[in-house]
Amino acid sequence: MSGLVSLVRAPDGTKTGGRDPGADVAAAGALVLLHGRGADEHDLWPLLDLLDPERRLLGIAVGGPLRLPPGGRHWYALGGIPTPDPTTFHETAPRLAAFLDELPVPLEDVVLGGFSQGAVMSWALGLGPGRPRPAAIVALSGFLPQVEGWPLSFDKVDGYPVAVAHGSADPVIPASFGRAAADTLAAAGADVLRLETPVSHTIDPAWIEPLREFVAGAIQSR
Repeated sequence: MSGLVSLVRAPDGTKTGGRDPGADVAAAGALVLLHGRGADEHDLWPLLDLLDPERRLLGIAVGGPLRLPPGGRHWYALGGIPTPDPTTFHETAPRLAAFLDELPVPLEDVVLGGFSQGAVMSWALGLGPGRPRPAAIVALSGFLPQVEGWPLSFDKVDGYPVAVAHGSADPVIPASFGRAAADTLAAAGADVLRLETPVSHTIDPAWIEPLREFVAGAIQSR
């Protein structure tokens, strides 16, 4: 068991707390969101309804397992960009992999996404060694991680849906890292939705409508 903290969206939109997502819910798939550094599982909760307003998908917001300064939850300790601290990353990545593998829907029916560190982990688990591909990846203000012992694979991504959104004024993770991720996936044959607007390290409301369409299309195409 992964032991990760998660919040599951009930059919009426309310939060059901707990450490396990296993809920007996008939759903077309799942939308799993991972928060950024120093936040928690509540941070991206509003995105579940914004990206899946009809609640066709099992919506899950996951909390990182690490408690580090300056507070909040973390997926790994900072090690630079694009290199997460390998020790904490290798502690966390298998736990997130187990969490995803324990979902009540198969991973190929899961849209996996996140913001900042959550975007990094989405790339890591969506393209990681020996990992099955989720239905799609949504990377908000992140970068493709380079971690020794965890190589990313860009094989078999022809037509694969990925969405990369980044603020051109981001002072935390420069937009060049989002562009590089989009370019790398596009060169490998993926179907890339690119969104870049003049905001800082945040989620621009202007991204919501195209991302909503992206999520719906990724599940419908399964």
